[in-house]
Amino acid sequence: MRHVVFRVGRDRYALPLGQVREVLPAPGLITRVPRAPPLLKGVVNLRGRVVPVVELKGLLTASASPLPSSKVLLLDCGRRDLGLLITDVDGIEDIEKVSAAAANAASFVKGLARVGALAITVLDGPRVDAAVAQAFGGK
Repeated sequence: MRHVVFRVGRDRYALPLGQVREVLPAPGLITRVPRAPPLLKGVVNLRGRVVPVVELKGLLTASASPLPSSKVLLLDCGRRDLGLLITDVDGIEDIEKVSAAAANAASFVKGLARVGALAITVLDGPRVDAAVAQAFGGK
């Protein structure tokens, strides 16, 4: 199965290609939402649609220190969009074997895969979307 491999800081992650709509350069202007949790960096206008942009690092780790982000990975969430701030995209790779996630891993982590000499954490797009909704108290 083909996956988009990307970086958040120095760590590498992957999402199935079918769960990614597109990757965009990080917009210069992200409009902050009053009283929103720190995880939500704000919203952007993407071709007339309002897209929430979240700090993926905030979901992945407890650390709140922001990273320089140069791209927005747009998840394909059906009728709505969700942008994830990432550092960069490494490319598209065929990942056939994903080992099970550790018991203490976040619910949206499928497991680990190896591409060449690199270890990559494989994520599940719908579960990332659900984790973001849960962080905002939604369903």
